[in-house]
Amino acid sequence: MGDLFVVGVNFRVAPVEVREKLACSKEETRKILPILKREIPVEEIMLLSTCNRVEVYGYNIVDVSEKVIEKLLEIKKLPQNLKNYFYIKKGDEAVFHIFKVASSLDSMVVGEPQIVAQFKEAYQIAKESETVGKILNRVYEKALRASKRVRTETGISKSAVSVSYAAVELAKKIFGDLKEASVLLIGAGEMGELAANYLRRFGAKLHITNRTYEKALKLAQELGGNALRFEDLQGYLHLMDIVIVSTGAKHYVLTKELVERAIKKRNYEPMFVIDISVPRNVDPKMEEIDSVFLYDIDDLKQVVEENLKGRMQEAKKGEIILWDEVKKFMNWYRSLKVEPLILELKKSVEGLEDSKYLKKVVHRAIEQMKKNPEVADIILKIFKTEEVKKHESGRKELSDVYNRAYGT
Repeated sequence: MGDLFVVGVNFRVAPVEVREKLACSKEETRKILPILKREIPVEEIMLLSTCNRVEVYGYNIVDVSEKVIEKLLEIKKLPQNLKNYFYIKKGDEAVFHIFKVASSLDSMVVGEPQIVAQFKEAYQIAKESETVGKILNRVYEKALRASKRVRTETGISKSAVSVSYAAVELAKKIFGDLKEASVLLIGAGEMGELAANYLRRFGAKLHITNRTYEKALKLAQELGGNALRFEDLQGYLHLMDIVIVSTGAKHYVLTKELVERAIKKRNYEPMFVIDISVPRNVDPKMEEIDSVFLYDIDDLKQVVEENLKGRMQEAKKGEIILWDEVKKFMNWYRSLKVEPLILELKKSVEGLEDSKYLKKVVHRAIEQMKKNPEVADIILKIFKTEEVKKHESGRKELSDVYNRAYGT
């Protein structure tokens, strides 16, 4: 019986200049896995590479964790002294770490959803490369189960921890249901685009404008929105419930006077304005206008920081769930070493009389062997006694011996 292990680096132990050297593309991963499996050698292995971590998960009869690190550095043509950045985890600590990664409790942004897809992809590549088997297949299956439990039994993914999503959460607090809300994205900045995309997913009607109309049209096609001409802004601004400003302009794109005219046309219905631009593109005096809710990037960052604190509290609950799943996995894992003994036990009682009675006792014995692998040999010896094999009367004797072995 071997052991599970994890070797790797992440954002906590290695700077980005080290992680980027170790990072592996999908194509590299497909080439590296068979080499590691063949040349170390190792029974089962998979490799997870993201912007924040490069980790190898493996199973082998003898400890090869150090060899895996050395071989990976050799394949990547990197100096061996980089192995000082690597951590090594074994046994239940390795299983806990894998479950923690898959559940995003080990991510830079705790609760971020991308890691699940990355973990699935890493496993799929290993499966296609034929470098995983019975053990890592089970680890993968249980890691996803653990991840699902963490997300459904804690509030780890309920609070916004990105500036773009924080903007959407604030909009929901002000407007409630965002279905049918009209959203205007001014500019094509990345964070503004993300926020607009989130809002569209909640059913909002998306409109996009940009000084260059062609850019607005292109983005509108990508996001499923409606392109508007920037020079006509004053004519349609009052129709918008939410305005997201994300441009590279060095001046105010939305002035107090422009929004005052729009809010009057709206009969002072609320307007939510989000300025994600740096430098700011919205006149801060706008917050003096009744019914206008203005947030800049610093306001949103405060929301993110508060939400992160909440997620860290939920992460503690998540770790309790993970250890519960680790315990279940390790029970299964330890039971594997008694499988040959169980097969031998079944063989030893083949053809005996009174099989109905024996089936019950054998079933109880197998359960005990799985729960207590350390006494599996003793149970097997009891069943292999000549008295049991030759005599019908051995039935009571077998029962007495078996029950005494467990104090019943």
